[in-house]
Amino acid sequence: MNDSDAQRRLTHWFLQWRAPLRKFLIGRGTVPASDLDDVAQEVFLRLLRYDRTELVEHPQAYLYKMAGNVSAEWALSARRRRPHGPEWLADLVAGDQPEEEAGEAALQVTVGRALETLTAQQRTVMRLQFFEGLNRAQIASRLGVSERSVKRVLVKSYGKLREKLDLNLLRELPHGRE
Repeated sequence: MNDSDAQRRLTHWFLQWRAPLRKFLIGRGTVPASDLDDVAQEVFLRLLRYDRTELVEHPQAYLYKMAGNVSAEWALSARRRRPHGPEWLADLVAGDQPEEEAGEAALQVTVGRALETLTAQQRTVMRLQFFEGLNRAQIASRLGVSERSVKRVLVKSYGKLREKLDLNLLRELPHGRE
């Protein structure tokens, strides 16, 4: 059998038995679900390196036997790689803060609603000031208006936002943001 025939045969095996192989590995319970594709790929890579595939009489049985061996190897290496002692759990710190994230999400909605009450001109001026970092003179130049009218728009915008926003909600934010 030449190399291209062997390649086609292995490709056929992969396409035919990849899903059943994953079910087999799930049933064994030795491989975490996150590693299933990696173990299956390793099995087929090992098959690819085997240059005498014509000697395999029962390819599916051979594949499953190899998968059992590979999954056992992965289980052993995982045990050595990540110790399962209770002492290492004390060092773990959760990176997520669900309370803060929920508070920030509520704040985003509240601020979004308050910004929707502004006129288009007020939103534009606020965007230029806060997101683009422009001062009043730069905003006036960009919009083709006087600096005094920019100041007037900002004062009205701040007043409207103060009416709409609950200052207590802003004070309760983590890190003391306002």
